[in-house]
Amino acid sequence: MRRQSVVRLAKAFSHGLARGNGARKGWRHGAAVLAVVALAACGKTVTAPPPVAQAPEAAPAAVQPVAQTTKVAILLPLSGQNAQIGQAMLEAAQLALFDLAGDRFELLPRDTKGTPPGAAEAARQSIAEGARLILGPLFGAEVAAVKPVAINAGVDVLAFTNDWTQAGGGTYVMGFVPADQVNRVAGFARSRGISRFVALAPRNPYGDAVVSALQSASQRLGISAQVERYEQTVTDLSLPARQVPPQSQAVLLAEGGQRAQGLAQALAANGSSPQQVKFLGTGLWDDPTLGQEPALVGAWFAAPAPQSRADFEGRFERTYGRKPPRIATLAYDATAIAAVLAKMGSPAAPFDRTALTNPGGFEGIDGLFRLRDNGMVERGLAVLEVTPAGSRVLDPAPASFDVLGQ
Repeated sequence: MRRQSVVRLAKAFSHGLARGNGARKGWRHGAAVLAVVALAACGKTVTAPPPVAQAPEAAPAAVQPVAQTTKVAILLPLSGQNAQIGQAMLEAAQLALFDLAGDRFELLPRDTKGTPPGAAEAARQSIAEGARLILGPLFGAEVAAVKPVAINAGVDVLAFTNDWTQAGGGTYVMGFVPADQVNRVAGFARSRGISRFVALAPRNPYGDAVVSALQSASQRLGISAQVERYEQTVTDLSLPARQVPPQSQAVLLAEGGQRAQGLAQALAANGSSPQQVKFLGTGLWDDPTLGQEPALVGAWFAAPAPQSRADFEGRFERTYGRKPPRIATLAYDATAIAAVLAKMGSPAAPFDRTALTNPGGFEGIDGLFRLRDNGMVERGLAVLEVTPAGSRVLDPAPASFDVLGQ
């Protein structure tokens, strides 16, 4: 029952935006009541009435225990070259506080200075102040520095990095990683009759992860997956394009931005026409300018469904006067998890791992997601199609993990 309740409340994350006005109204009403009481206490001095007989004093009421404040740290680069990103993520976290936090929830922002030593010191300070959970930090090297501090204190970490090698030992990687994206887009392509895939990937950790994910998916989906690698420093993209056999049905590109556009153009020039070969991508393609390359128009990729994020970005811009960075949603969703579990959890252990790793997951700004025992975050993703004006949803994100049969 408790797990179901956590899931139901957590699914309010994306609906919290609509409740913002109601929360403001309640706060103003409370402030008005407080003002009336203060004014009533400021009247003129009057003569005391004559004494009257008093009834015997009643026995003092039992003292009620004071509810304990639940403290959660958020570690961000609030100074240094990444301070602008850090500040925007803090502001996103504050929106989540406004939407979902109770009166006994306290967020402790701490500056990592964008460095591993700064992150470790911020973690030590926040734990000394009573933090029961750590949100952040942002960079993989910072997470590596925070992990031993958190493990020693028995405090779990919801990290904003996409460095999946940091997952585990009580650290959950909230950043967008390619494994789920590859699985989703490959599964969708298979449902459309595609069975011969080629992964064209640079020799770097991201390319390794994309290749590994496609190879794992090939066994489950019953597809063939040829792998072609190239040096990440290559500038003549016609060279890796020549490695792709023209009889391929789909080519998965482990690049984003201008590199993905250049590869698609080179592949088309080498005989892999987008009319005959389906180009596939990862979340790196969540970029409205990608369709400016004609060879990528009609290509598919997997990413969080865009509508909830668009609503969040609009509210952020109205509140703070500027657009948020893409990863600001991570700070909102992590803070929302903490706020909801602080309400639902035991005061002694509000963030126990049973609640954090609830198999039903949570519904956030970036859609359905759940924290796994291995520290990875599994996401329910949509499949999108590249168009000249941006991207459109081709296959919606699942409403629950039950839909995925997991």
